[in-house]
Amino acid sequence: MANKVNKKYLVILTGAGISAESGLRTFRDSDGLWEGYDVTEVATPMAFERNPQLVLDFYNMRRKDVAAAQPNAAHTGIAALEKDFNVTVITQNIDDLHERGGSNNVLHLHGEIFKMRSVKNINKIFDIKGDINVGDVAKDGGQLRPHIVWFHEQVPMLEKAVEVVENADIFVVIGTSLQVYPAASLINYAPKHCPKFIIDKNIPHAFGISNITAIEQPATIGVVELAKHLSQLLSLPNE
Repeated sequence: MANKVNKKYLVILTGAGISAESGLRTFRDSDGLWEGYDVTEVATPMAFERNPQLVLDFYNMRRKDVAAAQPNAAHTGIAALEKDFNVTVITQNIDDLHERGGSNNVLHLHGEIFKMRSVKNINKIFDIKGDINVGDVAKDGGQLRPHIVWFHEQVPMLEKAVEVVENADIFVVIGTSLQVYPAASLINYAPKHCPKFIIDKNIPHAFGISNITAIEQPATIGVVELAKHLSQLLSLPNE
């Protein structure tokens, strides 16, 4: 095995498809509905202003769902790649399944379900395992809200994610339709020369992107195939 300083930098962008195999439903599953809710009801600043308790209740339920879910073979398979690569996972998902699956370097583009923040300060972030309700306030007096990037909000971690992708030796996309922007644009920042892989049950349109290998499989199966491809890139024996 190569020592850490000589390992190639593997950057993996993951989306809803990888968490779906752990039983977590998403907007992608049913025409923009998430557990029966339209995105405009539960995932925008306007919705929170209009009916804050409804939005908080929705994310309280999602927090329980994530706590009950378990990492699947795709999560643990990605973590296993750290043996031979320096790995950064950029995820669009708000769950913690990558961390619980063993990944040590995870960047959450759209926030984290087990964190909350004051409406008065985006940088004051706190851990949360239970519920958030109207009237729960931070020390600054601001109502607490989920640390989630809603539609119509800026993506604070995007600049850091772009920098990560620009430095990739190998870039992988797993379980995302590449239709949610700005996250979908990240593939365009990967160096032209670096090998790229896309794993999804339905391969998204990626016209004009060079050096792509498509693996049209669910994430759990696709990550196994990915590991074989990566092993060949490193001239390592397949296990």
